[in-house]
Amino acid sequence: MNRLLVSITALTALCSTMPAIAQEGGSGLPTKEYVYKTIGEKELKLHVDFPPGWKKTDKRPVIVFFHGGSWKGGSVRSFAVQAKYFASRGLVCANVDYRLKNKDGVTPDKCVEDARSAVRWVRANAAEFGIDPEKLITSGGSAGGHLAACAIIPKSVDAEDDDLSISTIPQAMVLFNPVLSFMHGGLSNLVNGDEEIAAKISPLLYVKPDTPPSIVMFGTNDRLKAFGDLWWGEANEIGFRADQYIAEGGKHGFFNQSPWQERTMIAADEFLASLGYLEGEPTIVVPTEGSPIGNFEKGR
Repeated sequence: MNRLLVSITALTALCSTMPAIAQEGGSGLPTKEYVYKTIGEKELKLHVDFPPGWKKTDKRPVIVFFHGGSWKGGSVRSFAVQAKYFASRGLVCANVDYRLKNKDGVTPDKCVEDARSAVRWVRANAAEFGIDPEKLITSGGSAGGHLAACAIIPKSVDAEDDDLSISTIPQAMVLFNPVLSFMHGGLSNLVNGDEEIAAKISPLLYVKPDTPPSIVMFGTNDRLKAFGDLWWGEANEIGFRADQYIAEGGKHGFFNQSPWQERTMIAADEFLASLGYLEGEPTIVVPTEGSPIGNFEKGR
C-alpha cells in the first residue's frame, strides 16, 4: 500500500464532481426533503426520490448517495440523474447533504461523521421510507465515494448523539472513483496531521473477508485509480467481492459525462441485480455512435 502517492494539490483538483446530465427517469413523484441532523442552527437534509408504486409498507432496497467536491464543496444533487434512474428501477434513493469546508469550516472527518449519521438515520426511519434496513447500499463519487466506503468501518468518527447500536455497515457499495485511504500521499494533512483520525477514516484498513460486495469504477487517466488498484488487490488477496469497471481514457469525474454516465449506471444496475436488489434488464439507453467502451470485471 505504500506504493500509492497522491499529492494534496492533485487530489483537490481532481475530486470535484462534474455536473450531472439531464435525463428521463424516476417515479414522477416530487423529491422530498428530510432533516436527518441539526448542528446548532444548521439543518442537514436528505433529498429522497421514491420509486413508482411506492408505499410506506414496502420493504424496498435503499441507496444512499454522497456527492463529491474534495470535502469542501459540491452539490447535494450531483447524483440526481442516478437517483432518478434507480428510483425508476424500484429503489428508494437518498442524496445526502453534509458539512463542507467552504461552508462550515470542517475537516474531512466531520464529513465522515455526518455521512455515518445519515446512514443510521435512514435505517432508524425505515418504516417512514418503506425500506428494508438490511438492504442498504452506499454510493458516491470521489470524496463522496470515500464517505460511502467509510460506512464499512465498525468504529470511526461518530457523533456523540448518534445511536451507536445502529450499524452503518451497508450490504453493498457502488463507488465512483473513490478516495479509499487517508494514510497515503500526505492526506492526513487534511485532518491536521492527526494520524489516529486519518486511520479512522481509511476504509482500506478495514477490509476483511466479509466486507460488503462493491463495484468500484475508475477511468484509466485518473491518478486516483491507484486507490482502486489497492482495493481490488486486497479483494483478491482476502477474498471479498469487488467488481471493477475501467473506463479507457476516462478522467476523474468521468462517470457524470455521457456516455460514461449511462455505461456506469448500467454496470451498477447489473451489479445490484446480481445481488437481488433489482430485477430485469437495465432500462437506460446508451449512445452508440463514437462511444468508447469500458471494461467490466466481476469480482469473486
